[in-house]
Amino acid sequence: MSDLRTTMPPLGRLTAPAAWQTVDLISDLHLQASETATFEAWRAYMASTSAQAVLILGDLFEVWVGDDAAALDPFLQSCADVLQQASQRLHVAFMPGNRDFLVGPDFLNRCGVQALSDPCLLELGAQRLLLSHGDALCLDDKPYQAFRLQARSPEWQRSFLAKPLAERQEFARSLRALSESQKHEGMSFADADAEMSLFWLAQARADRLIHGHTHRPADHALGAAQRHVLSDWCLDHSPLRAQVFRLHRDSGSERLNLP
Repeated sequence: MSDLRTTMPPLGRLTAPAAWQTVDLISDLHLQASETATFEAWRAYMASTSAQAVLILGDLFEVWVGDDAAALDPFLQSCADVLQQASQRLHVAFMPGNRDFLVGPDFLNRCGVQALSDPCLLELGAQRLLLSHGDALCLDDKPYQAFRLQARSPEWQRSFLAKPLAERQEFARSLRALSESQKHEGMSFADADAEMSLFWLAQARADRLIHGHTHRPADHALGAAQRHVLSDWCLDHSPLRAQVFRLHRDSGSERLNLP
């Protein structure tokens, strides 16, 4: 195995209190002002879910160029209101994705949302579940991995966030345009590397890995372990999809397709 496949970022830990009988996992909603149906579905879900906790595993937002931008954006303020209201009745936690890794503690604290590191071990009763956004596991996407290594460094982030807001927004638009062109060209995107997934599971002493990022919801066997891929959400374009991965303290998991 390569060195990359035998390394793992520092492991976070989230121990569910006894009151958590149900925990919902969602990811890859890519919320943006132009996609109102997806936003409204998310708002309705956050206001009505019967779970005691909602863990958001990255890419809640289509783009995030700094917490200061949220204060000037009515749509992002609406998103903040949803999070704030939900956090008053249940536990809400957020893990950064590849689109919104710059979401900072100021924004999360204002919304009452817990920050989760990637990867994070969730202990739910007797279950040990490894959570990740998933982008760090997609080793075959070498250009992205090179960018990720650079962009996750504190030095790069300090330099980027010090730039004028307009310059940061233009940079984000260029990345989104590149992503859209790759979609239209029919490029296939890398999946999570099996060897690295197994290594992470072994290090965490877990037997189930749950992640998003790839937009390919499915359940995979990894020897005796399992890998569950979360669904992305899109209710503004066909095919329509909005799925919640629900964990039960004593009875496994299920996938819920929202109406």
